[in-house]
Amino acid sequence: MGWTWRRPRAAERRFHGPAPTIRLRLTVLYGLVFLITGAVLLTIGYLLVRHDIDGQPFRMRFRGISLPPALLPQFGSTPRDFALAREVHDQLVNDALHKLLVEYLFALGLMTMVSVGAGWLLAGRALRPLRDITATARRVSGENLGERISLTGPNDELKELADTFDGMLGRLDAAFESQRHFVANASHELRTPLAIMRTEVDVAMADPDASTDELRRMGEAVRETIDRCERLIESLLMLARSEAATGRDEPVDLAALAGDCITDLLARSQDAEVRVQDDLEPAWVRGEPGLLERMIANLLDNGIQHNERGGFLRVATRTRTSGVELVVRNGGPRIDPEEARMLTEPFRRLDRSYRGFGLGLSIVRSVAQVHGGTTEIVAPDAGGLEVRIHLPALAAEFEAPAAPVASILTKR
Repeated sequence: MGWTWRRPRAAERRFHGPAPTIRLRLTVLYGLVFLITGAVLLTIGYLLVRHDIDGQPFRMRFRGISLPPALLPQFGSTPRDFALAREVHDQLVNDALHKLLVEYLFALGLMTMVSVGAGWLLAGRALRPLRDITATARRVSGENLGERISLTGPNDELKELADTFDGMLGRLDAAFESQRHFVANASHELRTPLAIMRTEVDVAMADPDASTDELRRMGEAVRETIDRCERLIESLLMLARSEAATGRDEPVDLAALAGDCITDLLARSQDAEVRVQDDLEPAWVRGEPGLLERMIANLLDNGIQHNERGGFLRVATRTRTSGVELVVRNGGPRIDPEEARMLTEPFRRLDRSYRGFGLGLSIVRSVAQVHGGTTEIVAPDAGGLEVRIHLPALAAEFEAPAAPVASILTKR
């Protein structure tokens, strides 16, 4: 009862015909505008000419009737002659106005056709950049994102559109390249432990006389490799979670989180002989506590792991007019500034002997980005690394506690 038949889309297009192009619509619009304005202008001119002719008096008058001098020899001086002369005058005026109207209409029609042709050419020239943009968009794919429009000409709306499209292609190219790099490195990092486990198992199974100690060593090696895979998968999941940012959103004090992370990593810093110095001022932001805590923990872990014996690790939080700032500085050997700026890319490591995966600073950058912040990495000339995180401060209407307890407890 409620079923209704609907014509397929292709049939609808055949029934209604192809939609007019923008060029055709612009041409019709140009023609209509010229036709209307031309008709109004010629109508005003026609009325002005008619008014001037009707109001033009004869140079010679007789009994209130004016005649042009050329007509006087042909007529007498009787009223009937003058009435006949007036009829001739009116007929000449009407003929002149009719001829003028015909000429106006002919000129209007001719110029309308000329304007339509000129409008077609001008519309095609004006829409040429759109055709270039469309052709580039059709050629672009995941394999040739380096394609660009590079439109030249005046700095108008079409050039702005082309430049915006080029910027979008640049961002897509960088995103695809980062994704390819990430997938390649993730595949390599996962393939390596799997190959180790396979080798250990194959060697143990190939020796029928393997002792218990050899089997135990094989099991320990496999267990260690499995732990490495678990850490890698956990880091990848954390990176994906930081990019999605699907957790809860609530007021968070970075100083309190930093104090908790310093307390948790205090034993590790003492084993590595790294002095931890903190300057934690209240720094309230809005975000997910779990992600923000992981961001700070990754920065501290990175500062301890890549430090030197007897080195230092400084942690500071502060609130500025531009927002909230978290600064983590660690000692160590000097790092090339160009290489330091690339450390936020996934699987970027300066020291290949390090057992990590190079995802720590990538997670830090992703967490900062989803919270509306930025990450800045500086390689001081004295050595080590300094990471600065800038986040938007919490709204002024939120009343934060005077001093977070965790920050006070971590002052040493």
